[in-house]
Amino acid sequence: MFLHRFYPLALLSLILSFLAITTVNAEPVIDKPAPLFTGAAADGSTINLADLRGKTVILEWTNHECPFVVKHYESGNIPNLQKQAVAQGIVWLQVITSAPGKEGNVTGEVAQKLNAHRGATPTNTVLDGNGSIGKLYGATNTPQFFIIDPKGVLVYKGGIDSIPSADQSDIGKAENYISAALADLAAGRKIAKAVTKPYGCSVKYAS
Repeated sequence: MFLHRFYPLALLSLILSFLAITTVNAEPVIDKPAPLFTGAAADGSTINLADLRGKTVILEWTNHECPFVVKHYESGNIPNLQKQAVAQGIVWLQVITSAPGKEGNVTGEVAQKLNAHRGATPTNTVLDGNGSIGKLYGATNTPQFFIIDPKGVLVYKGGIDSIPSADQSDIGKAENYISAALADLAAGRKIAKAVTKPYGCSVKYAS
């Protein structure tokens, strides 16, 4: 009799545990509230996403050693997108989710020097060495982008463009998803392609 009662309880416990894990690791959903976070910035300040309510926010996962990221910075592609976005009043946050000892991990000072050298003008850079923000957003690649509207709703997630290569000559031939999203935002339109497939290097989590 005891075993008959035990097995259903054990099964229920396993199901609830699975649902809890799934919820924790769930990726953010388009047209739903973007996950809130607080993170240390490269300039020594603290970035709290909740404080940015009322502004459009772009999160750019980056790793300066990744050849796919190098492609879009050396060509001026990402710096130009940053300037375009900031001119529209958008908050552009780089996010560096590279664990200590992993490729792309830098101090705030180095992150700022890298941006100055590359002509990059993000609003700020968030240092996510423990991977908490990356896991919150299900970030898998560098580069990878998420766009959050002034109401705090996720309106875009995915890649930078349609050609997954590290060759700069492909930039002009590719459909630039971020440029198109910025045009839609400027016109007050819903982003036409709200979900695309990111490509690039894997995010360098600790495990």
